[in-house]
Amino acid sequence: MTDTGPLTAATATHSSVDPYAPRVQASAVRFLYGLNPLAKLAAPLPAMALLVFVRDAATPAAFLLLAYAVLLIGVDFTRRLAAVLFLALPVSALVIGFGFALWTDPSRVDQSVVVWQLGGWTMYGGAFAVGAATGLRLSAIVALTLIAGLSTTGPDLVRATVQQLRVPYRIGYTALAAFRFVPRFGHELDVIRQAHRVRGAHGGRGPIAAAARWFGYVVPLMAGAIRHAERVALAMDARAFGAHPDRTERYIVPWRVRDTVFIVAFWAVSAALFAAFFPWGLS
Repeated sequence: MTDTGPLTAATATHSSVDPYAPRVQASAVRFLYGLNPLAKLAAPLPAMALLVFVRDAATPAAFLLLAYAVLLIGVDFTRRLAAVLFLALPVSALVIGFGFALWTDPSRVDQSVVVWQLGGWTMYGGAFAVGAATGLRLSAIVALTLIAGLSTTGPDLVRATVQQLRVPYRIGYTALAAFRFVPRFGHELDVIRQAHRVRGAHGGRGPIAAAARWFGYVVPLMAGAIRHAERVALAMDARAFGAHPDRTERYIVPWRVRDTVFIVAFWAVSAALFAAFFPWGLS
């Protein structure tokens, strides 16, 4: 049964909504949820590839701001998003930038500015600039990957590759079954933990008790994984999985005009940013 009635072959074949998938409750402004997963991957991909070869700090900083703007508008603002954008990425950029500044050869950078001295070791402004540019570049690439990562589910990505990229369904739906294993294992681990608490097994505190608890989870979790894998294999075999060159799709991930518009617009903005900063200028 679905929200609109029973699931039949006629309605399932052309359905664009997975009736059994968790739905994201988002407003119409959060446009990233309504885009095809391949569009969200293809749009930032050229910029990510070109950012690998830039060496200035202004260009990755501009793309970092662009990725932040798209994410803050396109996805729901949650604690997870705030932690990633305003804590994880800035801290990672600082740590990576400082690390690369320490590793940079002082003889190959500008030594006109001295940031600080510690004994016989000197941090020059040129090394600091190289580290800052590297940290910003890596953070910008990661932020661009989050455009698809924070608004796309694994099953939708698999279905899109099968339907639009013509990936063989034998490969795609095997990956889809693997995605389904992860929440299943999480549920079974919770059940095993509750059973151990009820029985009072592996109680106590400290690292030894914690290690004993985790070792006690391994065997029943592996047994449950094997049983679940056998059920999935039998179910796929019963549905003649792999017997025909293609299969009827119950859940369609369509490619719409808005997907093409998003890719073209993102490419245009990326080209404008590269043209404005032009990090490969002749010196």
